[in-house]
Amino acid sequence: MTAAEDGTTANTARPGVVSSFVEGVGIFFGGFRLWGTSPKRMVLGMIPAAIVGVVFIALIVVLAVNAVTITDWATPFAETWDEPYRSSIRIAAAVALIAVAVVVVLYAYAAVTLLVGDPFYERIWADVERGLGEAPAESGESAWRGLLTGLGRAVGLLLLTVPTGAALFVLGFVPVVGQTVVPVLGLAVGGWFLALELTGYAFDARGVSLRDRRRLLGRRRSRTLGFGMTVAVLFLLPALSVLVMPAAVSGATVLARRALTEEAAGQLSARA
Repeated sequence: MTAAEDGTTANTARPGVVSSFVEGVGIFFGGFRLWGTSPKRMVLGMIPAAIVGVVFIALIVVLAVNAVTITDWATPFAETWDEPYRSSIRIAAAVALIAVAVVVVLYAYAAVTLLVGDPFYERIWADVERGLGEAPAESGESAWRGLLTGLGRAVGLLLLTVPTGAALFVLGFVPVVGQTVVPVLGLAVGGWFLALELTGYAFDARGVSLRDRRRLLGRRRSRTLGFGMTVAVLFLLPALSVLVMPAAVSGATVLARRALTEEAAGQLSARA
């Protein structure tokens, strides 16, 4: 993969919302190119994804089995209501619960997998950086130090998912909106947090804080959502999530580099 393939050329013209979203989708699928250059590392990247995936599938099964109990617990006020109002409010609560679960489970799966497989994914990231050129200097930090860095990043983002998930749960009780818009919002929010987490290697290596990372990707929100939501949809399919994880790390590196290059080009243009 060359710098041109990375999209880090001097062209800074901003495409439309739809084309930016499609560009993000393309960046993700471009991550599969690493299968051609580093297949062994990509296979190694599937191992932690598979291990963590088994645990999360078990958690999802537990959630599904207890979904009725949870929704009943969340709506005690509806116990004395007549039908169909009682069932309607509890269906709304179930949909809201699913939306919140999508946000939390998708992000948690990515975060835990990156922590468990940090040595593998860091090598995948480094391979992509070297292939694109102008790779940042190796940090030289120990494995434990890298684990602590990843853990701090994961906790920081997890704290952001809590109020977001709470807001989605409340919106789930709004008639029509809760059953149509909220599930899509849950997927979009989940995709956004996935993009923030997966770009961690590229941004951390350049000393970019979480706050600046959010700003950089937020200015390119359609592209970021195109990437993140594609990952999110495929993560919902357990068999594919194992295959997708190493490719997502590869694609996220391109996503981060492109945002940084465009930001630098924009600053140069503003000074000219």
